[in-house]
Amino acid sequence: MDMDFIDKLRQFSTKALRNKDVLVNEDATKNALVMPFFQLLGYDVFDPLEFVPEYTATFGVKKDARVDYAIIIDDAPVILVECKPCNESLEKHSGQLAQYYAATTPAKFGILTNGIIYQFYTDLNETNIMDREPFFTFDLLNLNESMVPELKRFARDTLDIPGAFNAAAEMKYMGKIKALLETLRTDPSDDVVAFVMKEISAGKATSKAKSEFRPIIKRGFAQYINEAISETLKSAMKRRDEIKDTADSTPAHVEPIIEEDHPIEDDSPMTMEEFEGFIIVKSVLRDMIDINRLAYRHTQKYMAVLLDDNKNKRICRFWFNREKKFITTPNENNVPVKRDINGLNDIYQYSDYIKEVCKRYI
Repeated sequence: MDMDFIDKLRQFSTKALRNKDVLVNEDATKNALVMPFFQLLGYDVFDPLEFVPEYTATFGVKKDARVDYAIIIDDAPVILVECKPCNESLEKHSGQLAQYYAATTPAKFGILTNGIIYQFYTDLNETNIMDREPFFTFDLLNLNESMVPELKRFARDTLDIPGAFNAAAEMKYMGKIKALLETLRTDPSDDVVAFVMKEISAGKATSKAKSEFRPIIKRGFAQYINEAISETLKSAMKRRDEIKDTADSTPAHVEPIIEEDHPIEDDSPMTMEEFEGFIIVKSVLRDMIDINRLAYRHTQKYMAVLLDDNKNKRICRFWFNREKKFITTPNENNVPVKRDINGLNDIYQYSDYIKEVCKRYI
C-alpha cells in the first residue's frame, strides 16, 4: 500500500465527517462509506465471488430475505454485513442481523453498520445464535488508535477467523471493563462510594456523606491515573539517560535467530516486563516520531514492536520468555541481530540501533 493504514483511516474519517450529512439513504451510505471502508480493509468490493451484495439468507417464512453483503472466503460466507442509512441509529436493528446470522450457519461474524459506526457480533454464548451485544464497536468519527489493531484482525490479508473468534471474548470484556472504569471515573455509584469509604475508614456512608465524598473519589481516581502515566514515562526517560552515559559500545553480533515468516500470534496481554520494554522503546523514539504510531503483537515466542502496526516495519522483538533474555533488531538486510540484555535498562544501550531501524521506515 502507498500509505499506512492508520493514515488512510484518518483521511477516510475526515471525508466521512464532511459527507455524512448529504447521504440521505441507505444506498448512498453504502456507496460513499460502507464499500470504501471495506476496500480500506483490503477487500475487492467489486468481486462478486468475494464481496457479495444482497446475499440470500432465508429464514422462517421469509424466502427472499437478503443480507446487504456477505464476505466469502474459500467459497463460504464468513462475515455478514447489514447496512443502515448513516443518519440512523443502530439500536433497534441487531435483531434483523441476528436472523440472517442464524440462517447462514457458515458465517462466524456479523457486522451492523450505518457507515460511521461498525458493530461486530459473533456467537460467544451459543453456537449459531448471534449474541445480543457486539464484542467490538468501531467509530469512524472518533478514531481510537488503540482499537486499530483489533480492526485489522478483520482486514483481508490478515483475516484469521479462529484467531479473531478466540480474541472476541477478551475484546468484549475489555470493552466492558473500560466502560466500567470510565463510569467509576466520571460517576461512581452509591455502592462504589460506600465501599471506598469503608475501606479507608471515611465514616458512616449516609446519603449526605456519599454525596459529599463522590467528587473526592472522582478527583482521586483521575489524579492516580495521571500520576501513574507520568511516573512511568519519567522513570523510563531517566533510565534511558542514565544508560546513555555508560552505554556499552561493544558491537552486537548476528546469530541464527529463527524468526518465522508467518509466526503464530496469540492474544495474551503483554506482561509488565514487556510493557516496560514497550515504554522504553517509546521513550527512545519519542523525538523521531509520534509514539502513538508504535504498536505491539504477541507470538508464541516473542513480542514484536511495530511501526504503524505493520509487520513489515518491525522495530524490534522482545525475547523475554526464556532464562537468558535478549532483543533483536533487523539490520539493513532485514537480518535479525541478537542483542543480549541482563535487564530492561540494557535496552537503552541499543538506542542507536532502534533509532536506525525506525529511520529506515520514515
